[in-house]
Amino acid sequence: MVTLSGDVLARYPRVSRYNSPYPSHDAGCAVDLYPDRMSANRAPSPVAGEVVETRTVRCPEKPYAADNDHLIVVDTGEYLARMLHVDPAVEPGDSVAVGDDLGRMVRSGFFAPWVDNHVHLGFRERDQNPVRASGSLPVDLESAVEPVAWDGEGAVLETGDTWALLDAPEHPAPGETFAALASDDGAVLDGGIPHYEEGIADGDRDSVSLFGTVVGDRVDDRTVRWRDVTVTANGEPIHGLSLWLGVEGLGSKLVSPGHDLSPGDRVEVGVREE
Repeated sequence: MVTLSGDVLARYPRVSRYNSPYPSHDAGCAVDLYPDRMSANRAPSPVAGEVVETRTVRCPEKPYAADNDHLIVVDTGEYLARMLHVDPAVEPGDSVAVGDDLGRMVRSGFFAPWVDNHVHLGFRERDQNPVRASGSLPVDLESAVEPVAWDGEGAVLETGDTWALLDAPEHPAPGETFAALASDDGAVLDGGIPHYEEGIADGDRDSVSLFGTVVGDRVDDRTVRWRDVTVTANGEPIHGLSLWLGVEGLGSKLVSPGHDLSPGDRVEVGVREE
C-alpha cells in the first residue's frame, strides 16, 4: 500500500480513485489528480525524484482526443511512480520536486469524452517493469474526506456535449477539507455510477444505497461493484453520475451524451433499479 500525503493531495482541487475504466482503478491501485483549471493545462508533479523513463504510445482514435498518450516514470527512492496523460517536458535523468511542471496534459483516447484532463498516478516496486500497465500497488489517501448528504436536487452550472455539472451537493468547507457525496448511510462515494464497473464506499455494510435505491455490493473494505441501475435526471435516463473527492468545490457531474440541459436549469437526480 502506498499512501499519498495530504500535502500533495491539497495541490489538486479534485481527485478520484475509481472514476475511470482503467483496471488499475478497479483494484484501487491508481488515483487521478485534476489540477486547477487556471494551470493553463500544465501538470504539476505529485512526486519527487529522478525521471527514469518517458514513453509515447498511440491512443485509440477518438474525435475529441490526441493521437498519442504519454508515460512518465519517476524513481522516488522508495517506489516507481507512473504518470499518464502528460506530454513530458522532462526527460530521463532530470530531477523533479513536488509541484514542478511535468508538461502539458493531453486529452487521451484512453478516457471518455466527459472526463476532464488529469494526471493518472500509480506506483510499483522499484524492481518491477516500469512500463507494463498492470502490477501497480494499492493507493491510499492521507486525507480526511467529509461525506455530504444530498437530496438529488440542484441547478446546472456548466455543460459540455456529454455532461452537465450541477451546483449540488454543496461543499461544507471549501479549501479546508476534501468532501464527497455520501451514500444513504453516510459512506463516502467515489466512482462512476453505474458506467464504471466498480467504485468506492467506505464502511462495512454489504450493500450501498443512494436516493433510496441499492446501487452496489461490497467487494472488500472499500470497493463496491455497481448494480445494473439507471440514473435519471428529471425522470429521464442518463448514462451515469460521475463522483469524486473535492477540496475547492463539490457538485455532481451528470454523464449524458446528447443532453438538452442548459446553465440555470433545475434538475432532480434519481436512481432506479432495472
